[in-house]
Amino acid sequence: MSSNPVAETVASLLPRAKAELAELVAFKSVADFTQFPRSESEGAANWVADALRAEGFVDVALLDTPDGTQSVYGYLPGPEGAKTVLLYAHYDVQPPLDEAGWTTPPFELTERDGRWYGRGAADCKGGVIMHLLALRALKANGGVPVHVKVIVEGSEEQGTGGLERYAEEHPELLKADTIVIGDAGNFRAGLPTVTTTLRGMTLVRVRIDTLAGNLHSGQFGGAAPDALAALIRVLDSLRAEDGSTTVDGLDASGAWDGLEYSEEQFRADAKVLDGVGLIGNGSVADRLWARPAVTVLGIDCPPVVGATPSVHASARALVSLRVPPGVDAAEASKLLEAHLVAHTPWGARVTTEQIGQGQAFRADASSPAYQAMADAMAAAYPGETMQYAGEGGSIPLCNTLAGLYPEAEILLIGLSEPAAQIHAVNESVSAEELERLSVAEALFLRNYAAS
Repeated sequence: MSSNPVAETVASLLPRAKAELAELVAFKSVADFTQFPRSESEGAANWVADALRAEGFVDVALLDTPDGTQSVYGYLPGPEGAKTVLLYAHYDVQPPLDEAGWTTPPFELTERDGRWYGRGAADCKGGVIMHLLALRALKANGGVPVHVKVIVEGSEEQGTGGLERYAEEHPELLKADTIVIGDAGNFRAGLPTVTTTLRGMTLVRVRIDTLAGNLHSGQFGGAAPDALAALIRVLDSLRAEDGSTTVDGLDASGAWDGLEYSEEQFRADAKVLDGVGLIGNGSVADRLWARPAVTVLGIDCPPVVGATPSVHASARALVSLRVPPGVDAAEASKLLEAHLVAHTPWGARVTTEQIGQGQAFRADASSPAYQAMADAMAAAYPGETMQYAGEGGSIPLCNTLAGLYPEAEILLIGLSEPAAQIHAVNESVSAEELERLSVAEALFLRNYAAS
């Protein structure tokens, strides 16, 4: 990285940043309190609050959101008359999945080959550290030139909408001229990227019942309707022969106009096994950023070990549907539920329940803040030009903020580049990406204040 005072300060602060990220990663802050203790999330929230107070933030508060979790808020006053920037991250994380699949313990930050491994290292506890690094670098080099609000969410991964509803009930709290969402990532490590679109999502639980109770498959199999077999047929109906998503009435023909994603690069990023084909049609960018995508997240059925010879009376699944900008998530949810009902065979009883939803998002990339970020990215990544990409994931809060503050400019950056393997085993953050993006954010705040 080319030498400049902000970059030099960030570089000097990296050892402290690593130690702080290790402390934050150690909290098992999964916002599903049926699996993980509430005290772990509360500990992480308090850590963030203490960190903000130590940086001079005032009005630091733990916000009790309607979904039973806590978000952390703080305000750092800037010069009189300055613009206000809201910085977002979240401290809750995905479950570690199969801990045996981790090379090192998931809640113990471990360094290997320039990457720091641990659950939440990139998504999105690293985002908290990124914001702190940027602010510290500015304070050491002339001061923070804007008013800064920070909001760190406690249940983003659960999709339960607590912070969205809290923001709607307190519309002045998060009001800002520009909002930086630190929960996205570069298209690849070393290529500075802002995310301009996010898919929306809906989560639907489907249950099928066929019998009063399980039956012996030898005595009744062949005539008794098997609920698990019915569910498998229903789930199969959500995909065409080529694997593309097919929900009755839902458009799946969108095209992406922007940064392209080669199949070769995608196969490498996704670690697709040799000989296994990709699913869907159109370009990879079309499939990821411009079209709906259904995923079966889980099925309740007996495990193979210990299974009995039974015809199953009941079966259920959790289905996720991602939808691109321009598609209303509520309408897509209705179409998904209607599809599941319509494709249930044999007159089986079927019930559906929506358990989570978030709208898609599209940013205005022509706004002045984007130019300020482009200049900052160019300085932090010498020789590279800032790219615009989509993101297949969802951050429901983005649309809530866009609705509450239609004049605000919203930018999405972050540490979740493909090698980070967020939501998977062995999640990690690149120390170099953390350094560069912290520099970029600091320079952006300076550029934006002067714009």
